[in-house]
Amino acid sequence: MLDIFLQTLPFFAIIALGYGAGRTGFFTPEATTYLTKFVFYFALSAMLFRFSANLPLGEVWNGRLVIAYLWGTAFIYGVATIVALLRNQGFAKTAIEAQCAVIGNTGFLGVPMLVLLMGENAIGPVILVLAVDLVVFSSLIVVLMSIAKDGRFDLSIFKTIGLGLLKNPMIVSMMLGLMWSATGAPLPRAVDAFAELLGSAATPGALFAIGASLASKSTEKVEVAAWLSFCKLVLHPAFVAIAAIYLFPLDPFSAGVIIAAAALPVAGNVFMLAQHYGVAPQRVSAAILVSTTISIVTVSLVIGWVSQL
Repeated sequence: MLDIFLQTLPFFAIIALGYGAGRTGFFTPEATTYLTKFVFYFALSAMLFRFSANLPLGEVWNGRLVIAYLWGTAFIYGVATIVALLRNQGFAKTAIEAQCAVIGNTGFLGVPMLVLLMGENAIGPVILVLAVDLVVFSSLIVVLMSIAKDGRFDLSIFKTIGLGLLKNPMIVSMMLGLMWSATGAPLPRAVDAFAELLGSAATPGALFAIGASLASKSTEKVEVAAWLSFCKLVLHPAFVAIAAIYLFPLDPFSAGVIIAAAALPVAGNVFMLAQHYGVAPQRVSAAILVSTTISIVTVSLVIGWVSQL
């Protein structure tokens, strides 16, 4: 367990470095925004494209894995929803809290860390987890926030969702990579080298950007942030584990990868959604800050446990 902690520590050390740069003002909010854009649109997209293109297509899809992750995620989504409604939070805030409870930082933290720590065989399961988060739950929050805003369900929302998915560079890069993989041809050497070089900037850039963005986060309703962090860091991986090990049994390695992915802290894009819709952004901010801090220990514990499956 200590060995796992020491392996994850450098990742969180870079996050801490970014946080320090942001808190001292050395790295301004504007600089953080542009670094995040670089990682999101270029470095991380190049990494995902290369991973997908070099992955045999038959090794990507795993219906049982998708069902297991969906079941565990949906269960905790429901738990967080019920708790928020019992606290009379209203429709919009309830939807945001439920999103915090299940959407982890798979893109910026999970992809680089889990692939490096668990090996290249983790690429397929991690990509499926990321796809489920982006396609299912990111679409769901848009639908729910639209209903909360307009008071009714409008079919035109599906056009908005579709365009949003097509404009998401992570979705586009994964799809392009899988399309290339389907041809059975290896990437041209120059293209592979380009994607590898650009993609190598994703890990340090994403981690630094996470830390720098945390510097602008503040804590509000700490007890709510603690509850949402408990959902994300403990309940989410626990119920994904129940699904992956007992309800829809997967091979130990695949189960371990999606359990570890479920243990990641609250994703930064939930804050962007909350800010965009003007719904409890400070609450989401606190959940991201608290969950990321605590995950320094909990992620190591979960990875250490799943490595023994």
